[in-house]
Amino acid sequence: MLIDKYFETLHAQLTQIQETQQDKISDIAVKIADSIEAGGIMHVFGSGHSHMIAEDVFHRAGGLACVNAMLEPSLMELNVGRATLLERLSGYADVLLTGYSLQPGEVIVVVSNSGINAVPIEVALACKKLGMFVVALTNMEHSLQTASRHESGKKLYEVADIVLDNCGVHGDAALSFDDNGNKTGATSTIGGIAIIQALTVAIVDELCRRDVSPPVLISANRDGGDGHNRELIDRYRNRIRYL
Repeated sequence: MLIDKYFETLHAQLTQIQETQQDKISDIAVKIADSIEAGGIMHVFGSGHSHMIAEDVFHRAGGLACVNAMLEPSLMELNVGRATLLERLSGYADVLLTGYSLQPGEVIVVVSNSGINAVPIEVALACKKLGMFVVALTNMEHSLQTASRHESGKKLYEVADIVLDNCGVHGDAALSFDDNGNKTGATSTIGGIAIIQALTVAIVDELCRRDVSPPVLISANRDGGDGHNRELIDRYRNRIRYL
């Protein structure tokens, strides 16, 4: 059955992520811990379905309060046709970035499964110009087989400081279900969220190793949750757009 193959595919993907990406995740965690210890925050940007990776580490139990999720409604699935076209529009990233507090030395994770469209590439380029450390979270198998849509001819992995591979497949969907080459079973979201949550865990671990109290949120539906979280939210409110 396809469902059995899907779970087998996801298990293999997560194993590959652990075996090939864990060391890089740990290295990135050190840089982000440096920034947090100095009073900085972590930024995560994604468009289309990739925005879910940013949203998954924003304002949730067990997550860091100092995450700036760069969630742009115009690039989400509220209007899929329009969002698809806007993601390919050169110059649009410069407009989007005016709404965020970005500082030199901070880290941004730019998420794009394909890594070929203008907006994520230009977000990465603009942040590097600001002196930020840019992490690309992308699908290397897909990106290597697909032409860039950016005027420079470059892809996201080529403009970042370091690259995390979600270990997904070309075209995102993994499982053939007919003789025409059609496939189902997306892989990018599972891989991306596993990586971004692993990064969160690694950051917390690194801060604890330094005897720095990690700014970790707890469930608002737990006794004392609101008070605990309010203190952390107040600490970062002036830096994070959606708090």
